[in-house]
Amino acid sequence: MLLWGKWRYDLVAFGALSIGLLLGVIPKEAAFSGFGHPAVIIIALVLIVSRALSQSGAIEMLTSRFINSSRPLPLHIAAMGFLGAVLSAFMNNVAALALLMPVDIQAAKKARRSPALSLMPLSFATILGGMATLIGTPPNIVISQFRETALGAPYKMFDFAFVGFGTAIIGLAFVALIGWRLVPSARSIQNGSKELSNLEDYIVEIGVPVKSKAVGKTIKDLHEVAEENDVLILGLVRNGKRLPGRALRAEIRKGDLMVLEAGPKALESFANALKLSYSRAAKHTGPLAGTLKMVEAAVPAESRIAGRSALDLRLLYRHGIMLLGVSREGEPFRERVRSLEIKPGDVLLLMGTSEHIDDIIDWLEVMPLAPRGLQVTQHDKAWMAISLFSVAIILASLGVVYLPIALSACVVLYVVLKVVSLGQVYDSIQWPVIVLLASLIPLGAALEQSGGTALIAGAIVDFTVGWSAVAVLALLMVVTMTLSDVLNNVATVLVAAPIAVEIAKRLDVNPDAMLMGVAVAASCAFLSPIGHKNNTIIMGPGGYRFGDYWRMGLPLELLIIAVSIPLIMFFWPL
Repeated sequence: MLLWGKWRYDLVAFGALSIGLLLGVIPKEAAFSGFGHPAVIIIALVLIVSRALSQSGAIEMLTSRFINSSRPLPLHIAAMGFLGAVLSAFMNNVAALALLMPVDIQAAKKARRSPALSLMPLSFATILGGMATLIGTPPNIVISQFRETALGAPYKMFDFAFVGFGTAIIGLAFVALIGWRLVPSARSIQNGSKELSNLEDYIVEIGVPVKSKAVGKTIKDLHEVAEENDVLILGLVRNGKRLPGRALRAEIRKGDLMVLEAGPKALESFANALKLSYSRAAKHTGPLAGTLKMVEAAVPAESRIAGRSALDLRLLYRHGIMLLGVSREGEPFRERVRSLEIKPGDVLLLMGTSEHIDDIIDWLEVMPLAPRGLQVTQHDKAWMAISLFSVAIILASLGVVYLPIALSACVVLYVVLKVVSLGQVYDSIQWPVIVLLASLIPLGAALEQSGGTALIAGAIVDFTVGWSAVAVLALLMVVTMTLSDVLNNVATVLVAAPIAVEIAKRLDVNPDAMLMGVAVAASCAFLSPIGHKNNTIIMGPGGYRFGDYWRMGLPLELLIIAVSIPLIMFFWPL
C-alpha cells in the first residue's frame, strides 16, 4: 500500500496498526506505544527547533553572508550545497531546503539561468548533510533508538559523523563538480530564460464585472490589448461552462470568466487595463491592484491542499485567497484550476490581500518561492536561539543530559523567551510523519517478535552463502537504498534495521556495521521525486519530470556505496 501510493502513508500505517490489533498480532498493551517512543519525540522536537532557528533570523544571517549570485555556477552550487548540508546536519532537512530554495531561485533569476540547474543539487546536498549527525535525518534517530532496544545503548550525537560526514563531503564534491552537469535537462541548459518564463506562465480565470471595459466586446476585439500586455486569451467560461472553441465572436457579458495564459505581472497590467476582477463574489470584487499580492508557492506532500482542490478548501469564500494558476513540472496546467486536484510538487500562483496571504501560506503549509520578509522578525534573538540550541547539543553529546530532555528544555526556553509562540510549536510539527512512525514502531516490533525478521534475514543469508560479510553488507545497502527510493525512508529503516541486526547475529559480525550501512542507504533517495520529500518539493519549481532524477542520482548512489563501505569497515569493523 505504501508503494502504491493511492492513500497517504500516515493513513496506511495507522490502518495497518489497527488491523494488526484486530488480528491479535499486536498486543493491545503495545497499541499506541509508538506515540511515546523517544524517536518520535526527538523528531517532533527537532522540527520545533528548526522553526525557532528560522523564526529568529539565525538562518537568514548565514545565507546573507554566504550567498552571492554573481559566482560562477559550480561555485554557487558548492556554496549553497555546503550551507544546505551544514544546516541539514542540525535541523530538519526539509526545513533547510525550504529556507534555501527561495534564495537559490532568486539567485538563478539574477544570473538569468534556469533554477533547474541548481535546485536538484541543492536538494541532494540537504539530504547528504543529514547523514552526519543523530538529529540530521529521521532514519538516524530511528536507527539510534532501535540500537538501544536491540543492543542496550543508543548511538550518540556524532557517532554517525565518522561515516556520514566523509560520505557527505565526497557526495557534495561530486554534485558541485560533476553532478550538476548531468541535471536532466538539455531543455534547461539550452534555454535557461525560457525555463524561467515557464515558471511564471499560468492558466488563470479572471472575472468580468459590470464596469469592465471588456463587457460587450469579443475576444477578437481584445487581441491588441492582450498582445500589449503579453497575455494570451484562451476562452470564456459562462455559468460554469467553457464556451466552445475560443469563443472569438461571442460577446463578453458581465459575470463571465475570461481564461488567460499569463505571468503575474502581465496578468495584473492586463486586468487593470480592462478593469477585470479576480472574483465574481460580492466581497471580492475589487480590481487587481492596491493591497493585493501574488505569491508563487511549491506544494510539499504534507501540505493541506495536496490531494485536494481550492474549491474543496473554499480558499476564496472562506479566506479571500484566489488560486490563479497551477504549474506542474514546469508547464502551465490548462484545466479549470480551482477544481483541479493539487499534487505534491506543483507550483501555485496565489493572490490575496497583503495582510492575509502570508498567514494562508502557513495554513496551507506550502513553500513560497521568493523570500518573505515578514517571516523573520526577531533578529535580536538570533544568537540567543543559536546559543540555546548549541548548549543542548553539547550537553547531549557529552552524555550529561538525555537528548530528548535537552531538546525539550531548549524548546521550553524558546517559548518562554518568545522565540516561538505556542501556536508555532504545534504548527511546526509534521503530524503525518509522527503518525507514520508511531504506527510502524509496534508493527516492526511485532514483525520481529513473530519471527518475520528472522525469516527474511535467513533468506538473505542463505542467498549469499559463500559471500564475504562485506559483500552481504553491500547487498543490504543496495536493497535498502532501492526501497528508500520508492518508500518513505522512516518506513524503510523500520523494516531494514531489525533485518540488519539479525543478519549480523547469523554471520557473527559487528551489528553496528550493518546498522550504519542501513542508516546511510536509507538516507540516500536520489532516483525519484517520491523517495524523499525534498525531491518532491523541487519538482515543480525546477520543472523536473519523474525520470529526470536518476541521471545525477544513480551515479551519486553508486559513489556513496563505494565510499561509505570502506569508511564503515574502518570505523565500525566487522
